[in-house]
Amino acid sequence: MLNYLEYGEATADRPTLLIVHGLYGSGRNWGVIAKRLADARHVVTVDMRNHGSSPHHDTHSYPEMAQDLAEVIMHLGGPVDICGHSMGGKAVMMLALTRPELLRRVIVADIAPVAYGHTQQMFIDAMRGVDLSRVERRSDAEAQLAEAGVERALQSFFTQSLDLPGKRWRLNLDALEAEMPKIIGWPEDVTGQFAGPTLFLSGGASDYVQPEHRAPIKALFPQARFAKIPGAGHWLHAEKPREFEATLRIFLNAEGAAHAG
Repeated sequence: MLNYLEYGEATADRPTLLIVHGLYGSGRNWGVIAKRLADARHVVTVDMRNHGSSPHHDTHSYPEMAQDLAEVIMHLGGPVDICGHSMGGKAVMMLALTRPELLRRVIVADIAPVAYGHTQQMFIDAMRGVDLSRVERRSDAEAQLAEAGVERALQSFFTQSLDLPGKRWRLNLDALEAEMPKIIGWPEDVTGQFAGPTLFLSGGASDYVQPEHRAPIKALFPQARFAKIPGAGHWLHAEKPREFEATLRIFLNAEGAAHAG
């Protein structure tokens, strides 16, 4: 089963919130937001397959990632609220369409159920290019990533997946490279709908969710609502964490009140 971290206590009136990270991330990336949201509910952050401390596999498809999440939810004991970013958002959408009974409210952060044309291969190349024998602390790796042209914010993000004592990445770079077409794609044979409350939250400065994506989103998620965080790019939760957290609270709590009433 996927590795996960827990924050806060379960409450009778609010389901667990499961947070699903994006490509090259881990549950730990979401620790600050998870701790803050845990003042009012139980929050769980997972490491997806081939990331963090979760098992490595040769494959990395969205049906498999959805099944991984389903196992965690059933282990936790029932329906959850869920938030997924980027690759994690696609995995969450796949789960919602195939196992809707496991989810109550869904937040998809800066991604649409479509195939994208931009690869993330250059970051695999940059991480592979780090000479781990010369890395004693995270800043050593960040300096090498900077030389490879990786921007400052992503240097810090990537090095959170470094196992410093083990001199290795906690990412299955070989599998992620081989499966990149699936990661940036979207299965064409997806059917079904998720009829529950769904929020598509995007960065105001991001181009990942376009106006032409609204029709395919609404076809799969008829209750979809749309919101943007001004001035945020694709990494909206890292760039505007307070605004991201506040938006999640409003959506989860307002829907919860309406559901209870």
